[in-house]
Amino acid sequence: NFIMLCVMLCWSPGAVGHLSFTEILDTSLKVSWREPQEKNGILTGYRISWEEYNRTNTRVTHYLPNVTLEYRVTGLTALTTYTIEVAAMTSKGQGQLSSSTISSGVPPELPGPPTNLAISNIGPRSVSLQFKPGYDGKTSISRWQVEAQVTVVGENEDWMMVHQLANEPDTRSLEVPALNPYTFYRFRMRQVNIVGTSPPSQPSRKIQTLQAPPDMAPANITLRTASETSLWLRWVPLPEWEYNGNPESVGYRVQCSRPGSQTKVQTHVIPDRMEREFTIEDLEEWTEYEVKVQAINGIGTGPWSLAVRGRTRESVPSCGPTNISAFATTSSSILVRWSEVPEPDRNGLILGYKVVYKEKDSDSPVQFRSVEGNSTHSVQLLALGKYVLYEIQVLAFTRIGDGRPSVPPILERTLDDVPGPPVGILFPEVRTTSVRVIWQSPSQPNGIILAYQITYRLNFTNSNTATVDVLNPSTRQYTATGLKVESVYVFRIMAQTRKGWGDAAEALVVTTEKRARPQPTSRPTVPQESVQARSVLLSWEPGSDGLSPVRYYTVQVRELPSHNWTVHSASVKHEASSYTVDRLKPFTSYQFRVKATNDIGDSDYSKDSEAITTLQDAPEEAPTVLSVTPHTTTSVLIRWQPPAEERINGILLGFRIRYRELLYDRIHTYTPYSMRNLSEPSLSQYELHNLSKHKRYEIRMSVYNAVGEGPTSSPQEVFVGEAVPTAPPQNVAIQSATATQLDVTWDPPPLDTQNGDIQGYKIYFWEFQRKNETEKLRTLFLPEGSVKLKNLTGYTTYVISVAPFNAAGDGPRSPSTRGRTQQAAPSAPRFIHFSELTTTSVNVSWGEPVFPNGIIEGYRLIYEPCTAVDGVSKIVTVDVKGGAPLWLKIKDLADGVTYNFRIRAKTFTYGPEVEANITSGPGEGAPGPPGEPFISRYGSALTIHWTNGDPGRAPITRFVIEARPSDEGLWDILIKDIPKEVTSYTFNMDILKQGVSYDFRVIGVNDYGYGSPSQPSPSISAQKVAPFYEEWWFLVVVALVGLIFILLLVFILIIRGQSKKYTKKSDPASSSNCHALSHGEMVGLDESRFPALELNNRRLSVKNSFCRKNGVYTRSPPRPSPGGLHYSDEDISTKYNDLIPAESSSLTDKPSETSDSQVTLQPCVHTHTHTHTHTHTYRSPSPLYTKTIENTQGGLFRPKGSRTPTPCQQSSNPPSLHGTLYRPPSSLAPGTRAPVLFSNFVACASCMV
Repeated sequence: NFIMLCVMLCWSPGAVGHLSFTEILDTSLKVSWREPQEKNGILTGYRISWEEYNRTNTRVTHYLPNVTLEYRVTGLTALTTYTIEVAAMTSKGQGQLSSSTISSGVPPELPGPPTNLAISNIGPRSVSLQFKPGYDGKTSISRWQVEAQVTVVGENEDWMMVHQLANEPDTRSLEVPALNPYTFYRFRMRQVNIVGTSPPSQPSRKIQTLQAPPDMAPANITLRTASETSLWLRWVPLPEWEYNGNPESVGYRVQCSRPGSQTKVQTHVIPDRMEREFTIEDLEEWTEYEVKVQAINGIGTGPWSLAVRGRTRESVPSCGPTNISAFATTSSSILVRWSEVPEPDRNGLILGYKVVYKEKDSDSPVQFRSVEGNSTHSVQLLALGKYVLYEIQVLAFTRIGDGRPSVPPILERTLDDVPGPPVGILFPEVRTTSVRVIWQSPSQPNGIILAYQITYRLNFTNSNTATVDVLNPSTRQYTATGLKVESVYVFRIMAQTRKGWGDAAEALVVTTEKRARPQPTSRPTVPQESVQARSVLLSWEPGSDGLSPVRYYTVQVRELPSHNWTVHSASVKHEASSYTVDRLKPFTSYQFRVKATNDIGDSDYSKDSEAITTLQDAPEEAPTVLSVTPHTTTSVLIRWQPPAEERINGILLGFRIRYRELLYDRIHTYTPYSMRNLSEPSLSQYELHNLSKHKRYEIRMSVYNAVGEGPTSSPQEVFVGEAVPTAPPQNVAIQSATATQLDVTWDPPPLDTQNGDIQGYKIYFWEFQRKNETEKLRTLFLPEGSVKLKNLTGYTTYVISVAPFNAAGDGPRSPSTRGRTQQAAPSAPRFIHFSELTTTSVNVSWGEPVFPNGIIEGYRLIYEPCTAVDGVSKIVTVDVKGGAPLWLKIKDLADGVTYNFRIRAKTFTYGPEVEANITSGPGEGAPGPPGEPFISRYGSALTIHWTNGDPGRAPITRFVIEARPSDEGLWDILIKDIPKEVTSYTFNMDILKQGVSYDFRVIGVNDYGYGSPSQPSPSISAQKVAPFYEEWWFLVVVALVGLIFILLLVFILIIRGQSKKYTKKSDPASSSNCHALSHGEMVGLDESRFPALELNNRRLSVKNSFCRKNGVYTRSPPRPSPGGLHYSDEDISTKYNDLIPAESSSLTDKPSETSDSQVTLQPCVHTHTHTHTHTHTYRSPSPLYTKTIENTQGGLFRPKGSRTPTPCQQSSNPPSLHGTLYRPPSSLAPGTRAPVLFSNFVACASCMV
C-alpha cells in the first residue's frame, strides 16, 4: 500500500492555479482556473464539485474535458454559502483539490489583514504564531501567508515569504517551520481568498530563535603533504547563516587517523570560525593518514565531512640497519655485514646503504663506502691501516638523503703485519770517534713492537762489515764509539713485530766537529703541467748540508693575497728534491717556500716561489633552494641562493634544475628527471613551466662551471595545479548606502590570473589614517562581486581593499579605495561639567561627541528644576551654534534647587542626550557670606570694600565679585580672581554699561567651592563724572570770552584807523628811491592760491638823507588805504615823528588755518632826527573781502599787467640787506601772477561787528 501511495503521489497532478469566481448571481456563478504547474503526466480532464457549506449530501460533481478552464455553476440557492472544489485528472487519477467558499449573490472582496500577532514556543528552527483573522472578504480564506524580516548580519532586511498554510480557513494559530537557528526574525501575516491577498498585518515583536548544532560540515576538504611529519588541511568555512549559534563559539574539529590501524586517533580543535586551514603536526614519516572535519558551536557538533587521505612526505630513515657485524680479513681489509632497516623507520624507499668508518681516537676524516640498492647487505672495506682499530657504522639513505647511522659503533681492528721504518732519526752528539743517535717509533707500527735493530758501517763498505746491535722496544737512542775520524757512516734502524722485521730507516753521519746548519735550498719551482686543481708538484735544489746530512725538509704555503705562511709538511724525506703539495683549494693562488733541517738546526727559508693558481674543479656545494611555490596551475616559481664563491671552485657558468613527477600510488618506482639549463649566473629565481596539473613534483638544483657540475640540492616537493591568484579584483567601487553601511562592488580578477576557481574574497577596511587601530577583515566565502559593510561609523571615510583567494591561498590586494558613510545622528556629548557654581548661576561646559557622525551644526541645552519652584516648573531650552564655545553661563537659578541638565548634539538631526544634575548654592564646607560691601567712588573708578566672613572647612583661596543691573535682578560674576589677602578691590567703570545702576556682592571661594554671597551693596550708577573743561557751560564761557576779545580788538582797530588820515601825493621822483622787496618778501600766492602778505621786521639805516640809496633819494611806497583812505608824507611826518623809536617793531599775527593773507607794509620816511618805521598788520577774514590795490604814478599802484619799470627794480642791495619795500607787479618773473592785496579790512571788520 505504501508503494502504491508513493506511485500515486508521484504521478498524480498538482493543484490547479488561480481558482477564481466571477459573474456571481443569486442562482449561478462562473468558476475559472488554470492548468496545474505540476501536471505529472497528460491531463485527461477536470473534476468540479460544489455543495452547501458543511452539507455533503448536497454535493454535485461534474467531469470536464482537459481543454475546459471555466464552468458556470447553476441551480444555486440565493444567499447561501457554497464550497466549490476543482481538481485536475490524469490516467493515474485525481490530483490535489483546490477549494474555496462563496456566497451566492454576494460578490467576494479583498480580505483585510490579520491582527493581534503573538509569538510563542520559540525553538531553534520553528515558532508558533497566534493571530486574529481579519475581514474575510465575504468568502472563505484559502491560504495564510507568513512573511519574515530576517536580520542576519550582512543580509538585507526585506520581507520574504517563509511559510504558507492552505485550506485551513478556521485556524487561529500556526507553526512556522524551517527557520534558521540563532537568527533574529520579525513576522507579519497576510490572508488570501478567492479575490486576492490582503495587506500585511502589523509586524510582530523581534525575536531570536534558539541555538542549535551546525547543520552542515565544512566543504571542499583538501589534504596536501606539508613536510615529512605534517599534513596541510584546507576547507571552506561555514557561511555565517550556518553557524546556528553565537559566532564567538563557532569553531572546527579535525580528526586524523591511520587507516586500518589501531593507533590512537588524533583530534585537534580550531576555535577560530574564520580559519580555513590547519597543519597537522607530529605525524609519522611516509605514512598515509585519513582526515575529516566537523563544525562545532556552543550547543554541539555538526556532521563530519567526507574523509580525505594524504601521505606525509618521504624522509630519511630514522634509524640505521640492525645486526651490524665486522670481521678483519687481512691487515688492510674488514668485512662488514648488516640487516634491513625496520619498516616503521624507513620513512621512504631505501635506495642504498653507506658504511661509515674511521680510525678510533684519531683526527683523520670519516670515510664512506656506498652500496647501491636494498638487496646487498655486506661490503669489504679495503686499503685500511694495518693493525688499526676502526669504528664502523652503517646507515641507509632514501632519495631525500642519508638516515641516521647505526648505534653503537662497531669496533674492529685489522690484522698485524711487519712494522714500518722508525722515523725522526737525529744525531744530536757527533764526535770524531763517536756519535749518539736518537729515533722515534714507526708511524705505522702495524703491530706490537718487540725490538729494534741498529746497524752502522762506513759508507761505501760492504754490509757484511756492519756492526749490528739489537735493542729492547723501549730504547730510543744509541751511542756508537770507536769510529774513524772524519769518516762517513751509514746507520740503519728497523723495528720488529711478531710478524717479523720491518723496513729499515737509513741515515748518514760524518764524524767531525766542524758541522754547521744547512744552506737554503734553491727557489722552489712549480712546472705548469704539474698544477692540478687541488695539488701541485714542488721542486727544488738542495743547498750545502754543512757537513751534517739533511734529515728532513719543511714546506710552507701561503694563500694569496694573505701574508700568513702555514706549514704544510715538516717531514719531507731528506733525499727528496720534490714534493706534491696537496689539500689546496681549486682556482686559488699560492706561493711556497722550503727549508732544510740537519742535526745542527734549520736553514733559512728559500726564496718565495712564483705565484701559481690551481685549476678549476667541479663545484662542491649545491645552491640553497629558498622556496618552490605554485605560480600558475601549470608552473612553479623557484627561488634560490647560490653557493659561496669559494665553494664554486671556479667561475660560475649557470644552474641546472632537475624535476620529475612523484607517483605516490607507485611508491617503489620513480620517473626519470627532466632538466633545464640556466646559463645566466646572476639568476636567483626561475618559473618552471609546462608542468602537469594536479601532480606532485620533486625539484633539485645544482651549479656548474667549466670543469663540471656540483652536487644536487636536497629535493623539494610541490603540488602543481593550485596557485594563488596573481592579480587583484578589478574596478573596486564604493557606494554610500546609509550612515552605517557601505556597498562595495568589484569585478573578479582576469581569468588567466585566477589560477583556479575563486572561492571567495577578503575585504579589508579601516578608517582613514587610523589603519593600525581600526583595520577589520570581512571574509566572503562565495565568489560574489559585492558585499555590504554594516555597523560602520557615520560620516567617516573608510579605506577598502579586496583580495581574492582560492584553494591555494590569498591573492594580492586591490589598490586602496576610499568611501565615506552618510551623516547620522551624533553620539551623546562626552561629558557635562559644572564650574563656578553659586546660589544663582553656574557655568555649564560639555565635550564634543565621540562619534560626531557628520558636521556638528550645534547643541541643544535643556535644563529644568527637579522639583517645582514656587509652584512653577520652568523648562528652559537653549540652542548653541556649532562654531560657538562648548560652554554656557546659566544665571537664572534658584538657590538650593536641584536642576537637571540635558545636552545633545545635532548634525542634520539630534543625537542622544547626556544629562547630569546639579544643586545650586554653596556646598558643605564652603565659606560663609562676607560682610555687606560698601562702595567708594573716585572719578571713573569704583572701590568695593568688605569684611571677611566664615572661611568654612578650608582656607579661603580667593574672592569673587558679582554684579547685577538693578532693574534685571540676574547676578553674574564681574571679577573672578581676587587675592585672598585683600578686603577691597578697585576697578574702572568702563567694564560696566554706562547709565545703568548696579548692585554688587562678594563671594568667598575655598577648596569646597563657592560660598554664600554677601548682602547686596547699595545701588550705584555707572554714569561717569566728566571734568569741568568738558562741561557745556565751560565751553559757552570760553566762547563768550573769545567773542568779547575779538570785538574789543576790532573796536580798537576801528578807533585807530579813523584817527589816522593819510594823504597820498604823487611823487614820480620819489618812486625811484624805493627799496626793492626781496623775492622772499614779495607778495605772492601760496599753495592754495590765496593771496598772502607778509609783515616783516627790519631795521632801517638811519641817515641824514631821506631814504638815500646810491645817492638817489627814494620815496616810500604808498600804503594800502582801508576804506579808500589816502596817506601822505605830511601825515607821517607830523603825526608820528615823536612816536617812532630808533628800532622798528614788528607785530605779526599767526597765520590762520584758512590761509589768511598777510600784508607787510613798511613805509620809508625822512625826518630830521629819526628814521620812522611804522608797521600795520591786516588780516583778511575771508577771500570774499579782497580787492586789488592799484599803484600808479603820483600815488596809485600800477595795475596788474603793467610792464612799466620802476626804480625799485634797480636795487643793488645784497639779498640779506633787502628792505621790506613793496615790489610792483611788473617786477615779477614772467609767468607769475601779480600779488593781490587785501583792502578795506577795517571797513569790512566794522561791517561784521
